Amino acid sequence: MLTIRLRRMGAKHKPVYRVVVSDSRKRPTSDFLDQVGFYDPNTDPPEIRLDVEKIEAWQGKGAQVSETVRSLIRKARKAR
Repeated sequence: MLTIRLRRMGAKHKPVYRVVVSDSRKRPTSDFLDQVGFYDPNTDPPEIRLDVEKIEAWQGKGAQVSETVRSLIRKARKAR
């Protein structure tokens, strides 16, 4: 099953995250199929860049969205 989830990047104590589509059975740090967004919690306000069209296309193909990414999508839609 495919999952849209966060992948941690960055240095120690300064994480940034990619929003990626990957196989749910694999580790979050393993290869991913597509990058659909970016999240930086270290800035004020936190930077959220999501390609909502890509996310919806992957959901149409059966990908499940993690709870964290679902909350980021809500925050990104409110900011627009």
